[in-house]
Amino acid sequence: MNWDQLQTILWLRWRLARNQWTRGKGVGAVIAGIVAVGACVMGGVSFVVALLGGIYGLREAKAIVLWEVWCGVMVAFLFFWMVGLLQELQRSETIDLQRLMHLPVALGQMFVINYIASLFALSIVIVVPAMMGLALGLSIARGAAMLLLAPLALGLIFTVSAWTYCLRGWLATLMSNPRRRRNVTMVIVLGFILLAQTPNLYFNVFRHIDRPVPGATPEEARRQREARKTANQAQFDQLLAVQKFIPPLWLPAGAQALGDGRAWPALFGTFGFCAIGALGLRRAYQGTLRFYLGETGRKVMARVEPNRMPAAAAGPAKSGRRFLELRVPGVPEQSAALALATFRSMLRAPEVKIAWGSSFLVPLVVGGSLLIRSNLKVPEAAKPFIATGAVAFSIFMLIQFFGNQFGFDRDGFRALVLSPAERKLILLGKNLAFLPVGVIGGMMLLVLSSVRLHPPPLVFVAAMLQLAAILLLAGLVGNVCSILVPYRIQQGSMKPTKMPGLAIVTILVCQMLFPIAMAPAFVPPLAEYLWRKAGWPTAVPVNLILSAILAAVLALVYWQTLGPMGRLLRRRETRILGIVTVEVE
Repeated sequence: MNWDQLQTILWLRWRLARNQWTRGKGVGAVIAGIVAVGACVMGGVSFVVALLGGIYGLREAKAIVLWEVWCGVMVAFLFFWMVGLLQELQRSETIDLQRLMHLPVALGQMFVINYIASLFALSIVIVVPAMMGLALGLSIARGAAMLLLAPLALGLIFTVSAWTYCLRGWLATLMSNPRRRRNVTMVIVLGFILLAQTPNLYFNVFRHIDRPVPGATPEEARRQREARKTANQAQFDQLLAVQKFIPPLWLPAGAQALGDGRAWPALFGTFGFCAIGALGLRRAYQGTLRFYLGETGRKVMARVEPNRMPAAAAGPAKSGRRFLELRVPGVPEQSAALALATFRSMLRAPEVKIAWGSSFLVPLVVGGSLLIRSNLKVPEAAKPFIATGAVAFSIFMLIQFFGNQFGFDRDGFRALVLSPAERKLILLGKNLAFLPVGVIGGMMLLVLSSVRLHPPPLVFVAAMLQLAAILLLAGLVGNVCSILVPYRIQQGSMKPTKMPGLAIVTILVCQMLFPIAMAPAFVPPLAEYLWRKAGWPTAVPVNLILSAILAAVLALVYWQTLGPMGRLLRRRETRILGIVTVEVE
């Protein structure tokens, strides 16, 4: 090993980290420093709490209790590690090896340094001190043999981090194409969202049949509880029987064995973790070596026969309109063209599809778990508020799009600045681009809640009018925020680029106040509730009438404010151009 090279590489790594910390000056640097100090403080607190819990809380605990505690620690580590993994997948190597290939630098040194740098994650900073503190506390309370839990826990971390690094190397080969990189990231994020909802689906969908039957006698309820208890105990015994074949469970299994006075499972688990982790690092290094040396493995290039025209060229051109050539009835041509172009560009961006997919998955998961609850009892007076809240929640999931309509354009905003179209028509086109997503999300939640709650038909119609009113409000408030507080969205992700501290605070305040702007939508159901509480005629559809009036008034206000908002956009478009086109990575 060349120690001079190693020293230079370490200095380069430190310089890169220092540049990342000092790039955001002022309030941004202060916030970053507070986050770093807070993470270190949380790590110290977790160590102290785990130490005291091991000494005083688990001194006389049974072996199965130790299994449960360490299983909880293991699950917490894996969860936070996966959350951090989603952010790391959007980044490249800590030090790009391709930029050093022309230098006489050992690839193995760079590989090791990049792997060590990947260990500086929030999950490790918080969970590892807790593991060490718990192992030390148990050794003080129950004997020195409990210290074997420390290398066992570190072995788990080594295995997970090594195979995660191997996964990142494998994904790097898939993500060499930028568009494919974003598609892979989108699939991983959506998979993680579904995985995070697994407990909700399990307890609210699959375990729904285990709930007590309404109207059952006390004896029948007691037999049902005993049957569920027996079934749960049988499943738990099966898990304990197969845990030796599941590597992550070797940590709680070793803790249980040490609680029973057996040290061999913990030793075997440590050796097993080390072997599996070493295998993962070896595969990661081999994959990195093949990738940077340009080896393609056994892939065979497709044979292209000369003097052959593509088959598609011989046929006639397809008739019909293209998507961007469609016409929207009642909408000016400039606004319709911009709306279709913006909507198409959003559909082609995987990071936007992630956000839109999340806004659709959340209603499906929440509404699906709501539909199967047999003991759900909602008063009639609360149903209009639930319907209004459902449509408002669907728009709340799209705040980032309505409040920053030009941040996704980046360099494409130059075309809008040079466009001869009226600026109010540009704002109208931007608002129409997000209309399909808002309508689909709102109607999904409204239909799901209506199927289960069975509100009166007039309440359903009133909620549809309230959805239209909320979309108008979102467009109105979003125009103001997009013009006054624009910010650039990093390409390939939904993260904003480095911004000044004042801009960060302003954006946070605007986004927190955004839901308050949706409050007028709750006025019609509240008025109907007060109307009925006063004892006035219930045949008058107060909610429906006021919802129609609210939608009409907001439509008029929206149309009247398009002109002033367009003039404001014209005055600030050069400043917006400088913000959304300057790349600060």
